[in-house]
Amino acid sequence: MRMSELSRRSGVSVTTIKYYLREGLLPVGRQLSATQAEYDENHLRRLRLIRALIGVRGLSVSTTREVLGALAEDTADTHRLLGLTLGAIQLADETEPDSPEPAEVDALIEKLGWNVRGSAPARATLAETLASLRTLGSPLDWRVLLPYARLAEETAVLDLDQLAGIEDPLEVAERALLLTVLLEPALMALRRMAQENESARRHADATDN
Repeated sequence: MRMSELSRRSGVSVTTIKYYLREGLLPVGRQLSATQAEYDENHLRRLRLIRALIGVRGLSVSTTREVLGALAEDTADTHRLLGLTLGAIQLADETEPDSPEPAEVDALIEKLGWNVRGSAPARATLAETLASLRTLGSPLDWRVLLPYARLAEETAVLDLDQLAGIEDPLEVAERALLLTVLLEPALMALRRMAQENESARRHADATDN
């Protein structure tokens, strides 16, 4: 396909595609002439992943380039591919700020029997949340999180089931990223609606009386 068709099918403007080519994010097409190049389905899949990494996950161009380079080296390792795409495995310029000692998080993960990297950013996020609750006078013991963690396990199974049968690594990465980042607001909305429903079930009759 020509660049105009690549733009139409990907939803990315020609100007932006040329920028990605200059920055080395998108490989050059097959030259047809001095001013014409041809692109294929691999370019389309990579372009969609670039758009997801920058527009959805919010990575910089330089970090996106690093992620794509790392993905190219690990296309056969789906576990690492997903970790790089979703941020469970960090690159050099994605370092997290110092966080509280995650002893409670370690205890939670050990109790659950989960296989989670020691450097996973989610560990730091959870530790910071527990520390903030303690500072605000609402200490939350890690054991209270166990039933929530079990629900998260079920969600993770649903997430990974959505990737079953997809063989192309770039498509796996793009779909995983979209399912994770774009679905998170929907999951939060569902939780809020479920809370409203449960509150109505428990308290609506008393209020009506």
